Amino acid sequence: MSDQIFKFKEFSVAQDKSAMKIGTDGVLLGAWTPLEHNLESILDIGTGTGLIALMIAQRSSAFAIDAIEIEENAYEQAVENFENSDWGDRLFCYHADLNEFAEEMQDEEKYDLIISNPPFYAAPLSPEVAENEQKMTEARKMARFSDSLPFDHLVRGASLLLSEKGIFSVIIPNSEEEDFIDLASKVHLFPKKITRVRGTETSALKRSLLTFSFQKTQAVTDELIIEISRHNYTEAYKELVAPFYLKL
Repeated sequence: MSDQIFKFKEFSVAQDKSAMKIGTDGVLLGAWTPLEHNLESILDIGTGTGLIALMIAQRSSAFAIDAIEIEENAYEQAVENFENSDWGDRLFCYHADLNEFAEEMQDEEKYDLIISNPPFYAAPLSPEVAENEQKMTEARKMARFSDSLPFDHLVRGASLLLSEKGIFSVIIPNSEEEDFIDLASKVHLFPKKITRVRGTETSALKRSLLTFSFQKTQAVTDELIIEISRHNYTEAYKELVAPFYLKL
């Protein structure tokens, strides 16, 4: 498959301009995020190529799916991908910093769902990704570090922009889970669902998929294992991503 165009079942993603290419983390978050109620407005923070916003557009009938991206090349890429999709009339990307966007928009209509695959650098989920990491460009290295979107800025921005009954959904390194939950609690966001991800049954936990809300409840927790062996995927993973990948 070309590095320039990644083809999914219902849309394609050009990624030649963006430092962050299509990866397992984004696909996991876009497929896993629960769409529990009638969503009218959605925000994807740090959209990159626009992948997650496009996945949510495929999964939902929300009339407004906004995205923000601070890096100029990635912003242009997301706009292009949105316009070339079947949902261009529902997708809009802002070239903006989260802090500025939150300050300007916090008094406007709130979002029913806020979703983010924030920049971080952590061990990859699979050996194949590990090989690719060794070839990572300097621009991508910069995009992978949380300096450009610190977790405390992310949770504060989400708290300002989320509706009263809205959901905030994120994927982070499992090692950061406890600290992230603590940060979120300081802005009155509490975990609702937690799925911890392993590459294989015997590998260490690598990622945590988290949803938060302003309602304090007992979080539902489970685990997801991606592979049985190299390129031999678990049924749970295949079921989760089947609406998107052309083949596994």
